[in-house]
Amino acid sequence: MENQTQETKDLEKDKDKKPKKSVLKSIGLMFRWTGRSWWMMPLSFVFILIVSYARTLIPLFTQHIVDYVLGNAPSRLPAFLFDLVDAGDAGKKLLLAAIAIVIVDLFRSLSIVVRRGITAVFTENVGYRLRNRLYKQLQDLGYHYHSHAQTGDVIQRCTTDVEAYKRFISDQVVEIVRLVMLVGLSIYQMRLLSYNLMLITLVMAPILLVIATVYFVKIEKVFTKIEENEGKMTTHVQENVSGARVVKAFANEKFEIAKFDGLNRKFTDSDYKVIKVIAMFWSSTDFICFTQFCIISVVGIIYAAQGQITIGIYAAIIGFAGNIIWPMRQLGRIVGDFSKATVAVTRLNEILEKPDEYAGDEATGKPAIKGDVKFDHVSFKFADSTYNQLEDIDFHVKQGETIAIIGKTGSGKSTLMNLLVRLLDNQEGAILLDGVPIKDIEKHHLRENVGVILQEPFLFSKTVEENIRIADANRSSDRVVEVAKIARIHGDIINFEKGYGTLVGERGVTLSGGQKQRVAIARMLLKPKPIIVFDDSLSAVDTETDLEIRNALKAEWKESTVFIITHRITTAKEADRIFVIDKGKIAEAGTHAELIARGGMYKTIWDIQSKIDFQLEGGE
Repeated sequence: MENQTQETKDLEKDKDKKPKKSVLKSIGLMFRWTGRSWWMMPLSFVFILIVSYARTLIPLFTQHIVDYVLGNAPSRLPAFLFDLVDAGDAGKKLLLAAIAIVIVDLFRSLSIVVRRGITAVFTENVGYRLRNRLYKQLQDLGYHYHSHAQTGDVIQRCTTDVEAYKRFISDQVVEIVRLVMLVGLSIYQMRLLSYNLMLITLVMAPILLVIATVYFVKIEKVFTKIEENEGKMTTHVQENVSGARVVKAFANEKFEIAKFDGLNRKFTDSDYKVIKVIAMFWSSTDFICFTQFCIISVVGIIYAAQGQITIGIYAAIIGFAGNIIWPMRQLGRIVGDFSKATVAVTRLNEILEKPDEYAGDEATGKPAIKGDVKFDHVSFKFADSTYNQLEDIDFHVKQGETIAIIGKTGSGKSTLMNLLVRLLDNQEGAILLDGVPIKDIEKHHLRENVGVILQEPFLFSKTVEENIRIADANRSSDRVVEVAKIARIHGDIINFEKGYGTLVGERGVTLSGGQKQRVAIARMLLKPKPIIVFDDSLSAVDTETDLEIRNALKAEWKESTVFIITHRITTAKEADRIFVIDKGKIAEAGTHAELIARGGMYKTIWDIQSKIDFQLEGGE
């Protein structure tokens, strides 16, 4: 029976397949991610329109002063402004025009301040929600994603790429709208002054647009490569900072430095490519813009000399030409940032569009879980595997039983427990808790009732007490001390400089392996659960301490079903039953005495470990 999860199907379908880039899709996502703050963007555009229109009035004031106040030609100011400044003699008219220019510019400056304030609030709101959405998505993505994702690359996407997106919607989208409005209004005003000069001013525009398009295509590819190289470099740094002790233990610093140098060189080389492309674009567009400005200046002088336009109109035309030509020059920066933003949006969307582990899972049941566990002919295969990792697993464990699971590395022991908490989903058979299929149980409810202690527990960079309290922040300090004593870690903690307030280094690096495992056991015991899984989580603890912990835990285990994954026979033999896993199948099952009498794989392991223990104790 085929019963794959949606995540597994997507992994098989999309394996080794990179997402397609679409500029239109990226633009759509940019605006969709603005969410409920979208209204602030058009409000910002209103102020941009005000600012742009106010700027186009300045050249008209120049024409008004030169042609009307100082000459005999008519003013081209809008009627509402002309009526305000047309009073008295030439001196008073000049004064009124100067005051009007100051007021218009002041109004424009205030509008810029308001617009920037709106944009800042809008951008921070969008960035805040996007980061939260990304973090929630990462929390909800399944086991397959996190087992294949590179930490450094994910961190870069959630920081650098989010900032690239923020910069674009806060600066470049606004800049695009501003340039369009400024150029559009300047063209309109210029057309009223001289239609021919307006056309001459725009003659180079198509060439600039073609160059900008080619530039966008080239720069986008280079930015994609930069993001990939930076992600690899970030991952290398993250891994080496986290694994600094391993690097030093093997005296491997030179190798790691050389490896970083290679990754850094690739990143730097891709950065050089960007610089070259940008330099070529800016130099070519600068040449075109200066050429265009020279043409309009020369033609304007000819028109003025021939009497086709006045000196005032010529001065205004030059001002409007600057409003048209120089903004087009800024296309390079906008196109470059847009290219970087589309790459960032594509990378962010790769995370956001992945179906999380709850997608398509209709399980909503929240039954009372007591601890009865049944695996009914369960088989499981990884999406990228050609064979079953587990094959026809069939057993029934009653509430309160302790089950030990042993087997060779890679035999499927941990996979078995991952199926129990639905980090993985079996394709065949069924797993039942108290008679209810786990695929009918809501995942959060399931995991709240099944406690798992991993072989390599993850401790956060917090105090020891805070790490234990993660399981239940509302528990009292007395309960924290109580579970620490059960886990046999209390004696170690009180000898720390600050006791339970001692700060644990990142990933718990300041603690030994055994101390980390015991803190993890205490953390799990803080909130007792009906089913407890020890995934080789006593491997770093000596045999004597192992026995002490197990004896102390018996009081906590009275009603709980316990699974112990272990390589240590002395731990396994205390269990009610022992399952021996070999090549994904249950090779043997029974009590310690039964398996010894049977003379199979378990007895072979027992004999080997007993002999080793005897030799370590000084026997021959």
